[in-house]
Amino acid sequence: MNEAGVVIVGAGQAGFSAASKLRSLGYQGSITMFGNEGQYPYQRPPLSKSYLLNEMPLERLYLRPASFYEEQSISMRMDVEVTKILPETQHVLTTSGEYLYTNLILATGATPRRLPRSLGGHLEGTYTIRNIGDIDTISPEFVAGRKLVIVGGGYIGLEVAAVARSLGLDVTLIEAEDRILKRVAAQETSAFFSSYHRSKGVDLRENTKIKGVVGEDRVSGIQLSDGSILAADFVVFGVGVSANTELAEAAGLKTDTGVATDAYGRCSKANIWAAGDCASLPFDGEQIRIESVGNAIDQAELVAQNIMGAGLEYNVKPWFWSDQYDVKLQICGLNTGFDRVESRITSETSQSFWYYREGQLIAVDAINDPRAYMTAKRLIDSGKSADPKIVCDPASNLKELFAVS
Repeated sequence: MNEAGVVIVGAGQAGFSAASKLRSLGYQGSITMFGNEGQYPYQRPPLSKSYLLNEMPLERLYLRPASFYEEQSISMRMDVEVTKILPETQHVLTTSGEYLYTNLILATGATPRRLPRSLGGHLEGTYTIRNIGDIDTISPEFVAGRKLVIVGGGYIGLEVAAVARSLGLDVTLIEAEDRILKRVAAQETSAFFSSYHRSKGVDLRENTKIKGVVGEDRVSGIQLSDGSILAADFVVFGVGVSANTELAEAAGLKTDTGVATDAYGRCSKANIWAAGDCASLPFDGEQIRIESVGNAIDQAELVAQNIMGAGLEYNVKPWFWSDQYDVKLQICGLNTGFDRVESRITSETSQSFWYYREGQLIAVDAINDPRAYMTAKRLIDSGKSADPKIVCDPASNLKELFAVS
């Protein structure tokens, strides 16, 4: 059995960030990272954009070259699955043996949802997008003139639609809610992207529900709730993800929408921590999950610091982005509970939407407007608000917000 040290389950952004931060802080013990993909840690956001478009080679996805892990004495166990956690004896069972730990970090990520088998979710030609293997498998389907149906109008669905249209595919996007992005954005942001995708030729059908996937062995279409059938050469499900909590649950750890952590990143059993998409964390009196690169990095680095004895609470400062066609959406803050949205329209394709709760600025969606994004991020991170009169006036200088906030 190994020398006890830090064991990290998951070789994604959070697992990598925790390991590299531990070494930068001078941690001298062993670090063992388990990944079930057979890949060194890599970036996920480009998968549904530049990697799918074949504009980014595989090597550029990697967060660090293979030599980094050897130089930093980080033992990579790729294509190895952790099958059980034994908190009482502080070791894990894996497909390559047993490993002791002094501290265990769960960075197990999340799994995309798809329709159940009974509704055709298993048919050949139906896909989800989460990892390199998904993209390598689906890429040959992206041929000009073919019919793609996307189920789900979240960021992944919209990004895939943008790539498909740029490659000349016939794209239909189905959203069950009355507008796309309803779970994550205000009406104003939804309306912008709905209009933009339609202008690019996407057949966008909001407030449309489906009965299931049609086909024998391979998908041939999607049946809508009214009984009509949309022909499809292939289908992409973009209906959200579920946190990978199975290991934690089997080990008796507290879970909710994810693996529950406290403000320090600790789980409900001693010497076990969680970070990234799999973890839920306290925010405004409730447990939430934040699915973003920024959170994965920040939360994992906090866990590393606290393993080293820092005793720091997590100060959530979320940020996100999405690239669609020639549009970059940048988001800062969390818009949970907003009661007011102010719009700043500087041009047809450069806009920002500012979310307030009880008069306090809490989040901003900036569309092709990096200045609005950076200004808002500075304000939100420092706990300041923004005068709506300045925000709404496109002729105003956003620097004025710092003078009056």
